[in-house]
Amino acid sequence: MGYTRFILLISLVVFHVNCDEHDHKYAPGEEVIIWMNTVGPYHNRQETYEYYSLPFCKGHKKTISHYHETLGEALQGVELEFSGLDVKFKEDVSLTQFCSVKLTPANYDAFSYAIRHRYWYQMYIDDLPVWGIVGEKNEDDVLYMWTHKKFEIGYNGDQIVEINLTSENKVKVEEGGDLPFTYQVTWKQSQMTYEKRYEKYLDPGFFQHRIHWFSIFNSFMMVIFLVGLVSMILMRTLRKDYARYSKEDDLDDMERDLGDEYGWKQVHGDVFRMPSYPTILCSLIGSGYHLAAVTMCVIGFVIMGDLYMGRGSIMSTIIFVYAATSPVNGFFGGALYSRQGGKQWIRQMIVSASFIPGLVCGSTFLINFVAMYYKASRAIPFGTMVAIAAICLFVILPLTLVGTVLGRNIMGQPNNPCRVNPVARPIPEKKWFMEPSVIIFLGGILPFGSIFIEMYFIFTSFWAYKIYYVYGFMLLVFLILATVTVCVTIVCSYFLLNAEDYRWQWTSFLSAASTAIYVYMYSFYYFFFKTKMFGFFQTVFYFGYMALFSAALGIMCGTFGYIGTSLFVWKIYSTVKID
Repeated sequence: MGYTRFILLISLVVFHVNCDEHDHKYAPGEEVIIWMNTVGPYHNRQETYEYYSLPFCKGHKKTISHYHETLGEALQGVELEFSGLDVKFKEDVSLTQFCSVKLTPANYDAFSYAIRHRYWYQMYIDDLPVWGIVGEKNEDDVLYMWTHKKFEIGYNGDQIVEINLTSENKVKVEEGGDLPFTYQVTWKQSQMTYEKRYEKYLDPGFFQHRIHWFSIFNSFMMVIFLVGLVSMILMRTLRKDYARYSKEDDLDDMERDLGDEYGWKQVHGDVFRMPSYPTILCSLIGSGYHLAAVTMCVIGFVIMGDLYMGRGSIMSTIIFVYAATSPVNGFFGGALYSRQGGKQWIRQMIVSASFIPGLVCGSTFLINFVAMYYKASRAIPFGTMVAIAAICLFVILPLTLVGTVLGRNIMGQPNNPCRVNPVARPIPEKKWFMEPSVIIFLGGILPFGSIFIEMYFIFTSFWAYKIYYVYGFMLLVFLILATVTVCVTIVCSYFLLNAEDYRWQWTSFLSAASTAIYVYMYSFYYFFFKTKMFGFFQTVFYFGYMALFSAALGIMCGTFGYIGTSLFVWKIYSTVKID
């Protein structure tokens, strides 16, 4: 990819989130381009190859008026190639042969392999996706190819509103034979409006099934119950603690020394001590704030703009929003690091800015090797990787620096209600179920329980043939997840502090982040019992990107848990009188 195309990719992602040079309006006789996209096995949706990686032939037309590609399309493996078919708006085309393929041994092997593995192909007409099957085999293991494409295109005024493809003319595949490819185009008036033309690709029966509604209601009731339970237990317990500590404050020094002191008040001199590995923790917290902001913005944009209709639009939006909201990362991560007394703020800023991009690029780079070996369309071009690196260096890093400087100056002053003792207090022995490792492992169960049904719908939309469009549900589940995570983490941290263990910072983060472990375990169940995926490529692709998704979810949930716990800890220690 040359320098000009690289500049084009940068400009597209920065200035056009849902860019399209075509206005979707046609004059009679104006060209309508049929784009051939990808081909691949039916049960491995993500394993796709260029359409012409199979020995298909093109039509006679060689030139077209326009072509565009966004960064989101490049990352998602969209490989648009002109079909060579001559189609004009409102002009019918009778049955026409546009090319013929000689079944040489190499061509025969390629087509027979595709038919035996149930290869399907995708094309686009006016940004509307169209799917078809390469061929089929009968019970006697005889292979056939569909060689005729019959297009029925509906229009309303000067806009295309629906497309139907019928594959006809089943020809037997025999080595040494010929495959004549033909096409036919019929235009018809349609009453469908342009705004509703994408509805036929959605599946309301699947996404608005009663199970979906029941899962939302179940999660919502869990939130109400959990919030009420946490409030009742903690308020009742804390009231007793306050009463006991107030009584101890009235005792003289000798009586206090002879008394039975225990509980969270005893670690007041260490609870605000700088945690171990503060640079990593603050970078994770800043990244979690950033991911939460990106999630909220993207969901809002999709709800308002129906971005799921655009090819690569959601991916382009994610990249744009992530780059634009980079100051959020620096602001909260830098402010937290400064409040904890960190001195190497530049190092922390660089780690925070590069953590998520490094995680994404590192995982994608390894997966890309497999895609390149298989010559799949999912292999990211070198120019696209350079464009992403340029965005990280020249957009994300400077904006994170700006956010860090603002965060240090606005919220970087320590405001702890208790002073920190110069010498750390020994942590007493406690029962096994109060150990941080046990709390961390158990902390993610309830948050995962509130989202695992929605995870099924999300997995199905990404790994199967469904288009996810119920982003209102996703927003509600996101808020439920945040609430459940905060409540559970507060309870876990309270038990930890009551056992006189002041290591609540990492425990609160990791106990909430452990939700990702259960999500990743669920992805194994989904792969083996809910899909028919096969092959090394698809296995690496699936588990590689599911690990990346789970890690991002874990960072975000860990941030929710840390935020809620830090507010809770600050509140209880600011209320009690500490001598």
